[in-house]
Amino acid sequence: MTEPLALRSQAEALAGPLPPLLAEAEHLATTVLLGDHGRRRAGTGDTFWQYRPAQPHDAARSIDWRRSARSDANFVQDKEWQIAQSVILWVDQAAAMTFRSHDNLPRKGLRARTLGLACAILLIRGGERVGLSGLRLPPRRGEAQLMQMAKLLSQDDDTDYGAPESQGMLPHSRALFISDFLGDIKPIEDALLRAADRGVGGALLQILDPQEEAFPFEGRTVFESMSGGLRHETLKASDLKSRYLDRLAARKDKLQHLARITGWQFQTHHTGQSATNALLWLYNALERQA
Repeated sequence: MTEPLALRSQAEALAGPLPPLLAEAEHLATTVLLGDHGRRRAGTGDTFWQYRPAQPHDAARSIDWRRSARSDANFVQDKEWQIAQSVILWVDQAAAMTFRSHDNLPRKGLRARTLGLACAILLIRGGERVGLSGLRLPPRRGEAQLMQMAKLLSQDDDTDYGAPESQGMLPHSRALFISDFLGDIKPIEDALLRAADRGVGGALLQILDPQEEAFPFEGRTVFESMSGGLRHETLKASDLKSRYLDRLAARKDKLQHLARITGWQFQTHHTGQSATNALLWLYNALERQA
């Protein structure tokens, strides 16, 4: 029989990574006020949409007799069509996402995970099924799904840059990719094209630190990847600025182009900006894909 203290210690160790991420995502989700979630068209559902005149094919039990009594015609209540859809989430957990240029800023990875989980909270509470890419967590509803998602999103990947996975995407579902997208562009392009082939629409959110946009370096500078695997030293960092900014602009243009040809949405978010605004953009971008 397991000793109570040992069992408690193991349970606390297992639950340790969950509360901070989940609590932060919950807090972020509460800052976004959304109306009732529904597909604005007639169909199966519980939410009243509109009255319409009864047609010959309508069953007698579907007629709203109270409303019909106020006129010479019979009326039927139309409900909003509500159908749960699947949303697959990929959040970059690679080493590059641990970067932050100042202690007052969140790490890119923490902002990405918080936004992804907060979006999942809003979607699940709106009746959708949400899961993680790569068959790690099939789409489901419920608080238990959110806890499992928080656990998996709290894990780190020791590779320099992450690559999105298209496995697990159901045809005509939706997807969300969150990353700095500064690694090899080919896996990103392949994942988007495979998703588009399956009729999957979605959103790309690029997370960048303000320093990655400004490139404020001068003189002797050593650039090193977060994993330590890549290193470059220069005596005149300012000479690299224009080339770096040109390449960053080209990468954004490429991502925008890929989003456009696959029917996805693209946006760049800086860790110094409001997380609430980014969450609103994510949720609305996915709603436009519904």
